Amino acid sequence: MKKKSAYFKAGVDIDNKMAALRAVKKMVKSTVAPGQICGIGSFGGMFASPGRNAALIASTDGVGTKLKVAVMTGRHDTLGEDIVNHCVNDILVHGAKPLFFLDYFAAAKFDAKLFKQVMAGICRACRKSGCALLGGETAEMPGLYPKGEYDLVGTIVGAVERKKIITGRNIRSGDLIIGMPSSGLHTNGFSLARKIIFEQEGLKPDDVLPGVGRKAGEALLAVHRSYLRPVCALMNRVKIKGMAHITGGGFQDNVPRILPDDVDAVFDLSSWTPLPIFRFLQERGKVDREEMYRVFNMGMGMVIVIAPSEFSAAIKILRRSGVRALKIGWIEKGRKTARLIN
Repeated sequence: MKKKSAYFKAGVDIDNKMAALRAVKKMVKSTVAPGQICGIGSFGGMFASPGRNAALIASTDGVGTKLKVAVMTGRHDTLGEDIVNHCVNDILVHGAKPLFFLDYFAAAKFDAKLFKQVMAGICRACRKSGCALLGGETAEMPGLYPKGEYDLVGTIVGAVERKKIITGRNIRSGDLIIGMPSSGLHTNGFSLARKIIFEQEGLKPDDVLPGVGRKAGEALLAVHRSYLRPVCALMNRVKIKGMAHITGGGFQDNVPRILPDDVDAVFDLSSWTPLPIFRFLQERGKVDREEMYRVFNMGMGMVIVIAPSEFSAAIKILRRSGVRALKIGWIEKGRKTARLIN
C-alpha cells in the first residue's frame, strides 16, 4: 500500500489531480484550433500571432454564485459552457473572434468527477466557438474554499482587424438599438435570485417555480447564450456601431460604457416581455423595476446599435441566424446614460 504523503494528510492529493488532468487531455485535444502551436502540458500555451494589422482583445470573468446552484443540484457540466460563452460575448462586442481560452478551477478538495463535468462543458463551448483551450490552472486549497464548493474563472483572447474594432464612438442620435434575447439569468444576479427562491420562498432545486413552468434548478442553470455566430453573420453584412453585453450592472451600467458623451440610450420596456423567471423574482422578491434592470438582463443578453438605414437588413440576418432579434430602443441627445421608459 502506497504511503500517504504529508501533503495528502494536509488535505491535498496531487496524484488524484494529475490523474484527472491526464484523463481530460483527449477532451481538450478536441478544441485544437488553427494557430495553436502546442497542446496542454507545457508551462505556457502557445498560439501564433494574428499579424501586424490585428488587435488582440482579452477578457477575464467568472460565473459568480451560479456555482452554488450547481452544487445544490449536483450538475456541473453547464458551468463550463457558461464561462466560455460569457467571455466570448465580452470580446465579441468589440468585433473580436476568439482565438484561445484558459481556465482556473480551484476547490478545497479536488473532485475528479466534478472536474471532468466542468471541463466537458468548457471543451464543448470551445469547439462551438472555434476556440482552442490552451491551458489553465487546477488548484486544491483546503481551508480557503468551503467544503464541497469550488471556483471557476476563465480568460479569453481574441483578435480583430484594427480598422474593424467596434468601440461605439460613432454612435449618433437617431440610431436604433436591437436586442438579442437571453436564455435566462446567464451568469449574473444569482445572489439575489438564490435569496428569493431558496431562502425567502423556501423552494428546493427540484420544485417547479410558480408561473415559470420549470424546476428552479433547471431554470437557474440555463446556459449563458453565446452570440458569436449570429453577430459574426451580422458583421459580414452590416455596419455595427456598438454592442453591449448585458451582464452585472444590467442596462444602466453596461450600455453607457459604449456611448459617446453627448447621447443617451433609451430603452422602450414595452417592446419585449421579460422571461417568466424575471417576473417571478420581481413579484416574489418585491424588487423595484429599476433594480431589476440593473441586476438582471431581463431577457435581453446583448444589445446592438446600428444606423436606421441598416435596421431591416440587420433584423433579417439575425433572424435567419435563429435569433428573435427586435428593436428595443434608440439613441438620442443626452449625457451618456441608459434610460428606461414605459
